[in-house]
Amino acid sequence: MLAGAGHVQTGRQVIQAWELSAVERLFLADGSSIVYKAAAAPFAGEAAVLRALGEQDADVPVLHGYAIRRGTLGMLMDDLGEPLRPPTAAEAAAAAAQVHALPPLSMLPAFDQAALACLPEQALDALAALRQQARFLNTDLVEELLEKLAKVARRRADGAERPPFGLCHGEVHPTSLHVSRTGCHLVDWAKAFTGPGLLDLATWFGTRTPAKPARLARLIHNYISAGGHPAAATDRGGLPAAQWALGWHRVWAAWWFLTTGAAGHHRPDTDQRHHQIVQRQLLGATQLFEVAIPATTSRGSLEAGRPPRSAGSLP
Repeated sequence: MLAGAGHVQTGRQVIQAWELSAVERLFLADGSSIVYKAAAAPFAGEAAVLRALGEQDADVPVLHGYAIRRGTLGMLMDDLGEPLRPPTAAEAAAAAAQVHALPPLSMLPAFDQAALACLPEQALDALAALRQQARFLNTDLVEELLEKLAKVARRRADGAERPPFGLCHGEVHPTSLHVSRTGCHLVDWAKAFTGPGLLDLATWFGTRTPAKPARLARLIHNYISAGGHPAAATDRGGLPAAQWALGWHRVWAAWWFLTTGAAGHHRPDTDQRHHQIVQRQLLGATQLFEVAIPATTSRGSLEAGRPPRSAGSLP
């Protein structure tokens, strides 16, 4: 791709690398630089999203070219430079409001009310598939939590299509909002989907610490003030909007790890770490959805759900 664009590379700098993707800054002979990102499945569709958003003049990195080889995506993008500072919650609210005002993209998966209600059952199917591969074997608590969530999922999914509903970034996290001299840009669109905008807002806080609905409620208020849909603050699924969004975000995260693991996107040596992450998400979801945690759950199980120090950028 560099040769096709007439560039000669003189150096490189790794910005970030993990199991399924890597981002590098490439230094060019003319003194400029460009960012190269490689991503394996299930993240190989990001270029199509960036191209579509670029046509709508969205605040995303300019895509200069991309290619897919043996299921791995490679992209060349504008170098936004080092961020000036961490983004603020107000900037996150404004960025989310701008994204949710864009028309949905047809190539993205949709998480409407029916799809959300199916997530626990699909996660159970994925867990069964992993066990058939002799993986995720000591996960009885994960199974029990998913079964409890499956019983309430249809009721808790009610109102999922209430506005804001449409294009979602999927990970409006401080690491995805790049603040530079040219403004704020949302990067890392690999998890984009069509669905409830409240899930985007819930991702701002991550899932490594206990959920605090009051903090998300404040962010929702900032979002509405920044031009987001005023219905964002309304109850849904029998719960306050913030509690609803935090619960479904955790269900979605657990579903993602189990289904992508069952599809072969994660190595078996990541199973123990991912088991801890999945269990932590599900324990949080049951509390937020006001489902009784199994009586057999010990303090040791709750401690096992805490993120390991080596979890990197995982949720």
